[in-house]
Amino acid sequence: MDRPVDSTTPASPTSTNDAPASLVERRVSNVERRRFGVRSILQGAFGPRRRAGRRASDHTPIDWHHPHLMFLSLVMLGLSVADAFLTVTLLNSGAAEANPLLALLVTSHPSLFAAVKMGLTGVSTVLLVAVAQSRLFRVISGRLVFQSLVLAYLALVLYEAWLMRAMG
Repeated sequence: MDRPVDSTTPASPTSTNDAPASLVERRVSNVERRRFGVRSILQGAFGPRRRAGRRASDHTPIDWHHPHLMFLSLVMLGLSVADAFLTVTLLNSGAAEANPLLALLVTSHPSLFAAVKMGLTGVSTVLLVAVAQSRLFRVISGRLVFQSLVLAYLALVLYEAWLMRAMG
């Protein structure tokens, strides 16, 4: 009868199992011992154990993101709200929506317009945070792309504010 073997301890040469130590199956209990709750979430968010890959060659995403990405995400979502408000205000003043998809929504279903706009911005922001530690074409940092998009969105909102003053 085979007995459970710890993966760190090689099988003894006198055991009845003839398989090499690297091929011996490690039997683990199926009972989940970890507990998930608010404490787990806070511990993972503010005290993660791994902030980079195990090796220098690892380029896989990790579960910790730099705190300034939270700031950029909140700025991006705030700019989205400001953009939606300024867009509706400008449309009421006689301007035209440049995006044909959102132009259809803003005229016929304003609440759906806001939901789609916030949803697209939210999903895009989550994706930008997920790829922030990657490189675009192995050259440009994902973080730099995110920062550039936030600045471009800020420029758009400032332009809309300028249009409001010019029209008003």
